[in-house]
Amino acid sequence: MLFIMTLHSAEFLTSVGFIKQLPTDGRSEIAFSGRSNVGKSSLLNRLLNRKKLVKTSRTPGKTRTLNFFTVNNAFYCVDFPGYGYAKRSKSERDQWGQLIEEYVLDRPPLKGFVQLIDVRHVPTEDDLRMVEWLTESEKRFVVVGTKADKLSKTKLQASLARIKRVLAWQGEFPVLPFSAVTGLGKDELWRWIEETLRG
Repeated sequence: MLFIMTLHSAEFLTSVGFIKQLPTDGRSEIAFSGRSNVGKSSLLNRLLNRKKLVKTSRTPGKTRTLNFFTVNNAFYCVDFPGYGYAKRSKSERDQWGQLIEEYVLDRPPLKGFVQLIDVRHVPTEDDLRMVEWLTESEKRFVVVGTKADKLSKTKLQASLARIKRVLAWQGEFPVLPFSAVTGLGKDELWRWIEETLRG
């Protein structure tokens, strides 16, 4: 049975700033990462049918922790701090980097990553490094082009193809369009999540 057909609950659980604070119940986890202001919070709210579950902000770099959301009391969506925002101190960025590295490399419940890229722009150096890192760490991931409603259908297809070309050196993987405004791509992303959770 598909989660999308039975989605009935989504609740904030906890914010994690240190590895020792991670949940210990063994539930599977799907992580969401992307550049600051890529639309991560809006995507999660749309995906989980909740308007204000994940707080959105016009201020880049607002998320500073791993934020865990319980879905259907069955698994977690994990909201990552946005990367690429330079106005945080180096010590803060280093702390985040250590937390994320430890989490990704040694977290058995972590089943996959949803890597967000603004579909209107060429992937940034930070985006490229993140995709390279996910590939090297052998994590299952999908690339999602956010803010798809900002482009015409023709320009959207061209932008998706451009993202695939830029990332092609890392191999073949899906690139899905997504709009938090219209819901475009929501069902396709849920299918990927469900398949990933099944292993």
